[in-house]
Amino acid sequence: MPRVSYSLETFRGDIFGGVTSAVVGLPVALAFGVASGLGAAAGLYGAIAVGFFAAVFGGTKSQISGPTGPMSVAMAVIVTTHADSITEALTIAMMAGVIQILLGALRIGRFVSYTPYSVTSGFMSGIGVIIILIQTLPFLGHKSAEGGPLAAIREWPEAFSAVNFSAVGIALATLVVGVAWPARFRQYLPPTLAALVVGTALGVLWLSDTLVIGDIGPVPRGLPDFSLPTFDPGFLAGAAQPAITLALLGSIDSLLTSLIADSMTRTQHNPNKELVGQGIGNVAAGLFGGLAGAGATPGTVVNLRAGGRTQVSGVLRALILLALVLGLGPLAEEIPQAVLAGILIKVGWDIIDWRFLTRLLRVQREHLLVMVITLGLTVFLDLVSAVAIGLIAAGMASARQFERLQLDSVVSVPLLDRSFFTGEESGDDVDAFSARVGLVRLRGSFTVASSNKLISTISVDIRDHEVVILDFSETGYVDDSAALVVEQLVDTAISQDTEVIVMGLRGEAQQSLEALNVLERVPEDRFAANIDEAREIAQRLLAM
Repeated sequence: MPRVSYSLETFRGDIFGGVTSAVVGLPVALAFGVASGLGAAAGLYGAIAVGFFAAVFGGTKSQISGPTGPMSVAMAVIVTTHADSITEALTIAMMAGVIQILLGALRIGRFVSYTPYSVTSGFMSGIGVIIILIQTLPFLGHKSAEGGPLAAIREWPEAFSAVNFSAVGIALATLVVGVAWPARFRQYLPPTLAALVVGTALGVLWLSDTLVIGDIGPVPRGLPDFSLPTFDPGFLAGAAQPAITLALLGSIDSLLTSLIADSMTRTQHNPNKELVGQGIGNVAAGLFGGLAGAGATPGTVVNLRAGGRTQVSGVLRALILLALVLGLGPLAEEIPQAVLAGILIKVGWDIIDWRFLTRLLRVQREHLLVMVITLGLTVFLDLVSAVAIGLIAAGMASARQFERLQLDSVVSVPLLDRSFFTGEESGDDVDAFSARVGLVRLRGSFTVASSNKLISTISVDIRDHEVVILDFSETGYVDDSAALVVEQLVDTAISQDTEVIVMGLRGEAQQSLEALNVLERVPEDRFAANIDEAREIAQRLLAM
């Protein structure tokens, strides 16, 4: 393995990446902290703890970690539904971190990359929609509704009947700056930070007296207090489900971001090590009162574009945010909630997978249905159910495709005596249309996807032949369901007094069939290695 040197140029790139991602991540961390119900300070502490420990112990060199949209939405549900206090909510976050460490230790990380894109797209778009729906109330100058997007929608009639136009003005100005910030200024001042500055200045200088919902409230100064988890057995038992939800959500979010980082850097991350690093980061975040986090795609992309290439950039980002927390706490208190609403609506809009949605008319019907189901369940049910049902729907859609592919690989034909046999069997006395032998050739792999229709696809009618050759010469894999179909085919042949010859059985297909004793009713002298041996066996059987 070649030794990788750390050069001065790499260090300079990491400095630029760390500084830039810290500047971009500051307003987003504040906004996600408020959206989660834990407070703005929790967002900053989470960005510091998760960002630092995931960078040090994680498996993706250039990844930036911290509060994300999916994690803030999940934590908001935990705060309002599963926890009676902040301490209990942080305990659930720490439990999720421990679960992530276990997932990494058990080497389960690589399986996340098998998640179909239609499920990922629907889930991420659903998260974006949730963020936008929840932030409509503070955008209009009202308090956020507890209970998620449906609760926010139920509050719309009252909110629209009593719109606070000062809040709308601030939020709209923030949103416009975030969207329309000129590209030539972005290398000096990122759009998100520009939006935060403009919106806050507008609120403090002109409209603060007319705001119904004011600033984000007090932000603790200095280092966070150390918070021990709750060890009550009854609470821990009930907290297992939301902790698993949060752990799986953070794992999927992080590893998908790792894949994006891989595509930009042409490197390969270590998924299991990444899960361990994310888990350590979330445990640390919970201990210090921070919001649980994951790999953040926007922060990672900004870091890479600014030159960050190693874990140093993530560590520097965390240290810069820590310095900002120690010095800018009083300034953060003046930020109006309407400003954060404008920032989060832009974040939610960016999370929605517009690249997939703009191709809806070209997407296969099965994939479109999976995406719509996942998106709808994410918004209107819950996150884990959405992913679980989405994966099931995706599996069913893939099974239909595999069924067609696998059944196309089945060849079942009668073999005319005059062309199949040699020697005396090919004489003039042989009926030109006689086909005493049938051939069933199974090419490729056969699974549960095709097992139910495998019998009906085989066009050889066993009753019309005296011998049937089952050709496994080009069979790569046979799962248990397909193996039992083969047994059914053998049993049908025997019941019709048709002799069965098994040809070319080897490898994984042989292991699967022998493990289930599928061919136990086929005598040993009916196994052939190739078509010549099968012909000799058929001649012997027909002569009996």
